[in-house]
Amino acid sequence: MLRRIVLALMLAVLATPAAAQAPGGPVTLRVDPTRAYLLAHMTKEHYGELYYSVSIDGFHWTRLNRGNPVSADYHGHASIAQGGDGRYYLVGNKGDDDPLIRFWVSDDLIRWTSFGTYRPDLKNIPDHPHTLQRIGAPKLFYDAQSHQFLLTWHTPNLDGSAQDPERYWGSQRTLYVRSPDLKTFAAPPRRLFDWNMATIDTIIQPNGRAGYCAVVKDERYPSYDWPTGKTIRTSCAKSLLGPYPLPGPPLSPNFREAPTIVRAPGGTDWLLYYEQYAGTSYGLSMAPTLEGPWYQVSGNSGVPEWNRYEMPTGTRHGSMISIARRQYDAIVAAFPAR
Repeated sequence: MLRRIVLALMLAVLATPAAAQAPGGPVTLRVDPTRAYLLAHMTKEHYGELYYSVSIDGFHWTRLNRGNPVSADYHGHASIAQGGDGRYYLVGNKGDDDPLIRFWVSDDLIRWTSFGTYRPDLKNIPDHPHTLQRIGAPKLFYDAQSHQFLLTWHTPNLDGSAQDPERYWGSQRTLYVRSPDLKTFAAPPRRLFDWNMATIDTIIQPNGRAGYCAVVKDERYPSYDWPTGKTIRTSCAKSLLGPYPLPGPPLSPNFREAPTIVRAPGGTDWLLYYEQYAGTSYGLSMAPTLEGPWYQVSGNSGVPEWNRYEMPTGTRHGSMISIARRQYDAIVAAFPAR
């Protein structure tokens, strides 16, 4: 009899999730002593300049360098990718009307040096005629399988007007090129998606053996016709270049952009951050897999006991990466918070 009771208790313990917690109750966050996170971003007050914030748990972020920029040279919407050579590459431009996409390189994420430029030929883009000379928010992704960088950005083919400002944004399409070294670009730019839908701020996330997921901002203006407008959505495909199906339901409220995604410590959850523009606040959605289920996390509410995450005020357009704790220590030593 006693053996049956002990066995039943053991089975009950095994069936109970270790991390089960009461809804709304206190949460004990995981921390990996060997890992941390870096967020490279701009601020509401200083658009296009390079700032750093860091976190050890992926939820609570601290602005570094006493609130000052960490580079006098960089300008753009920061996007960092670690190449196959172990070095880190940063992409940006001086503005949407800059004809050049510019690269920087670093061995330690502390000192950035100019690496070169790329001038895309925006004429004769298939299925995107009459493109304007505009290069919006270039992003970098390094694909370990193909040993190639994927460089993406958005370009429109219609000017806006006072009567119809949204036709400019509604004509945005995500373009891409690939390169083994960010020095040679064998093919001209092409559209990444074949759907007739405005997208900007596209980032790519590997999805294990299932392929890749593209995280995009649906750039259509919200309406009863387009309730998903100005939200963050995902589309997953078997190969890096697709074809990608139409994206799924919104993972964020309307009027959010600049998504960035990392794995939480322990690898059990995905953390998808996005900006409520322009620089109003950062939002966070979580899911156990890239396919979901996703839910929106409470944070930056002004009521500390409601918050599950905290982002420094005025943070804009960030790019998060996971780093080793020794890198975190070196970065914090180079750019103290106070």
